[in-house]
Amino acid sequence: MSGFKGKGLTKTTEDKNVGWVHIYSQTVAAASSVSSMSFQDGTNGVVMDSTYDEYMFVFTNLHPEEDSRGITFQVNGAGESGFNEPINANFFRAKHGESGTSHQAVGYVASYDQGGGGTAYQRLCNDVGNDNDQAVSGVFTLYEPANAGKVTHFISRMVETHSINLVMDNYVSGYIDTTAAIDEIDFKFSSGSIDDGTISMFGLAKT
Repeated sequence: MSGFKGKGLTKTTEDKNVGWVHIYSQTVAAASSVSSMSFQDGTNGVVMDSTYDEYMFVFTNLHPEEDSRGITFQVNGAGESGFNEPINANFFRAKHGESGTSHQAVGYVASYDQGGGGTAYQRLCNDVGNDNDQAVSGVFTLYEPANAGKVTHFISRMVETHSINLVMDNYVSGYIDTTAAIDEIDFKFSSGSIDDGTISMFGLAKT
């Protein structure tokens, strides 16, 4: 089996199946927008089961159709539909303006967290601009989604080109507050379509 090799990731070799293994990638070409990008166990070669304990989604230059939109996610428990599982999450960010002296701050964003059984799509970044050179990239990780006895934890870090020309470094973590196995995940902007970009899915091979 050939594996993924990149900075900070272990190479998978033919005789030792360890490290991050590429599962599936979706790419939206420029001028060919989609409303969302989903990954479902058993579809298009996707596995989201006990094959791997960790699943990583790498976002590369996702560009929104509309200005000032954040990338979001929701999931389905096994056998469920509607992308409306309860999520408990926090959100904090660091920011810095292109001028070099403006918008220098780190802080918690209460309006982007979620709790109390909330079932909305969870925001993973702030407000990405839709100028041609603006986009969001980052990494989202799910931990043991097939474990039907515990909640499913997640961690996300996204860097965006904000609509008013800031760099935003966004950190989100939390858990999906159900003990059902998670077998489907959906990513979309808070409004409008995904105009272009790639999401690649990897699984961390068990040793």
